[in-house]
Amino acid sequence: MMADRFDIAIVGAGMAGASLAAELAPHARVLVLEGEDTPGYHTTGRSAAFWHETIGGPGVFPLTAASGPWLAEHGFLSPRGGLHIGRTAQHSLAEAFVAEFRAVGARIELIGRDRLDGIVPGLRPDWTVGAWEPECADIDVAAMHQHYLAEARRAGTVVRVRARVEAIEREGAGWRLGWRGQEHGSEARADKVVDAAGAWADPVAQMAGARSIGVAPMRRSMVQLRIDPPPPPNLPLTLSFDEDFYFRPQGDRLWLSPHDETPDVPRDAAPEELDIALAIDRMEQAVDWKVLALERRWAGLRSFSPDRLPVIGFDTGVPGLFWFAGQGGFGIQTAPAAARLGAQLLLGQERDAMTEGISAEVYDPTRFSA
Repeated sequence: MMADRFDIAIVGAGMAGASLAAELAPHARVLVLEGEDTPGYHTTGRSAAFWHETIGGPGVFPLTAASGPWLAEHGFLSPRGGLHIGRTAQHSLAEAFVAEFRAVGARIELIGRDRLDGIVPGLRPDWTVGAWEPECADIDVAAMHQHYLAEARRAGTVVRVRARVEAIEREGAGWRLGWRGQEHGSEARADKVVDAAGAWADPVAQMAGARSIGVAPMRRSMVQLRIDPPPPPNLPLTLSFDEDFYFRPQGDRLWLSPHDETPDVPRDAAPEELDIALAIDRMEQAVDWKVLALERRWAGLRSFSPDRLPVIGFDTGVPGLFWFAGQGGFGIQTAPAAARLGAQLLLGQERDAMTEGISAEVYDPTRFSA
């Protein structure tokens, strides 16, 4: 077999590409191409990730639920707890939220001010409604990403960094991929191409001759604060029902986000001063903590399809092109099940215990066909 010939080439080595490569590698010769110096530089490397059952909505829940046991078994989860909070006038909204997710099997309950006081110290008087997710947990993103890369390489996957793809062209029944970043450039051949390029998913697909689906990059900002009093170590991930802020402890510091989804372009994202100011203002409306210092700020791009569900499956118009994109803000916590499902679809394998309850049709690109 030619050294530059592969069964499957994956564009992107973030969590999506790395997890899929690890699932495919025992069964196929796999190439992963990453444009940056290190895999996971953009979204994966900037995620304050957690596993909680309500992120992404009911349509994402099957992937979340199927991934949870794998994450726990491999030691990537640490107990945290998740709490949605709202003002008194939002009681009906909270009831509907809890009912919607309990209907699909999520473990969540409505709680009142009597319990909130014991969970979030300093909560202001008008915040009286909560929804508690006891199973919410922190994810060790770096360890999980490195695990997948190591598993892929151990099974023979070739990972090439500083390989920014510039050409994906038909060559017979397969593909020729060309990239820059090496001294003289490089290329390889593959039978199938996987678009796991995150914010760059649409441009990569168009390079291969496919129509754009409309995978849109959205900027998400984070800030690290030193506050008084310091956050208690058992403070849960806390989100507002309005989806306009969330926070969680990081050691004796607080990580805070305005929960922004600002339309952006594929790039090395940076936070805007206004977004940071909004995050702090919204937090201070909910709790009486004093901000002593703003120590760090960063941003990443979360990419959503038009219906906010992931896109997993073969392109409807271009044979041999497989979409693995649109994972939004839930791509890390759903990676185990999504990668297993993606590999089974790519290889024509039967479902297993992890994926048997997941409807692949929900995520298939055909739903965007004209």
